[in-house]
Amino acid sequence: MTDAEVVGRRWVLGALALYAGLVGLVLLLPVSYGAVVNALADALRSLFGLDAFGSGWIEFTANIVMFIPLGFLFTLLVRRHWLGVVVALAASVAAELAQLLIPSREPSLRDVLANTVGAGLGAVLAWMLVLRRRRACRRAGSVNGSSGVA
Repeated sequence: MTDAEVVGRRWVLGALALYAGLVGLVLLLPVSYGAVVNALADALRSLFGLDAFGSGWIEFTANIVMFIPLGFLFTLLVRRHWLGVVVALAASVAAELAQLLIPSREPSLRDVLANTVGAGLGAVLAWMLVLRRRRACRRAGSVNGSSGVA
């Protein structure tokens, strides 16, 4: 492993740890985010006339966005695109089960779906980056190999 790869892995591990802490707080604090979601839905309705875009869709979209970094970072870390999605699914199920014990929280299978979709999107983005880097390295290797430079 090159020095750049070691630094990159450390960066990804640090970002993953920070992300896990923040998401853990959001998912497990005994706080209901309903007021925030409803205020955002009201703002979208009044500013843009998006009457069909209710608070349920905002929460669903927020859950997708919240889990994109997990799929992205985990895929960069382990170089297995499917594993980030599996980890996100397991983490999402665990968080929803934990929310059963928190009085002000409402666990939902819809949240599990949204979280898994978000992680899947992140994994796809990271995998595209991994494949792009691999192609660039192969091209650089073939150029160096054809010119006699090792």
